[in-house]
Amino acid sequence: MLIVISPAKTLDYESEIPRLETTQPDFLKESAALIKELKALGPQDISSLMKISDKLGVLNYDRFHSWKRPFTDNNARPALLAFKGDVYTGLAAETMHKRDFAFAQKHLRMLSGLYGLLRPLDLMQPYRLEMGTRFANARGKNLYEFWDGKITAALNDQLQALKSKELVNLASNEYFKSVQPKNLEAEIITPHFKDWKNGQYKMISFFAKKARGMMSRWAIDNRVKQAEQLKAFDVAGYYYSAEHSKGNDWVFLRDEQPA
Repeated sequence: MLIVISPAKTLDYESEIPRLETTQPDFLKESAALIKELKALGPQDISSLMKISDKLGVLNYDRFHSWKRPFTDNNARPALLAFKGDVYTGLAAETMHKRDFAFAQKHLRMLSGLYGLLRPLDLMQPYRLEMGTRFANARGKNLYEFWDGKITAALNDQLQALKSKELVNLASNEYFKSVQPKNLEAEIITPHFKDWKNGQYKMISFFAKKARGMMSRWAIDNRVKQAEQLKAFDVAGYYYSAEHSKGNDWVFLRDEQPA
């Protein structure tokens, strides 16, 4: 089983992290090609393209121009420890042990606009480039056309290495659109998280994102290798509901939100 999650806009390159045996991203050549084109943009262009503030436009201009190979432990950090945000708050990778990282390295993947597909221990330099950004490039009018079938082919290779035909989609719609389901040699299982509010169960973005991270961490802690085992997920009050689920869309409910 492979789990895919989205990256995060917020990054952490300041806090101390454990010493780990890091790896290199598989698509650094493609990332370098994107960086070359992104370097042609000025700060204002970046702000306009990404719909972000002038301050963030300058920050990402500087990031693109600082990006360089080779990636080392001194100029990059493992992706799972670099991303911060709701999903990664739920995942809490900073509390994982080396054996947890080893399991995650086999079974967890992060989709990325710049890096395509990342393993937890792949080194990553800071960036912001959301998958849905309409960045015209040498391969097409957006990042979906840039990555085309590369991400799907890589997932197929990694699923084959695991001798698995199950992909658990814990990514957002924006990021999972980079995967081509028809060409994926696996069954796709998509968990959904809903909270009780105003007399009905609703998907509340903040809680759902955090729950995706919590489920990823639960799978790592419990060494889950088959998707069916995820139905036992019971963190933070969530539980699997067969009644609300349909096919491979699995629904997890929570009756009371945390105080």
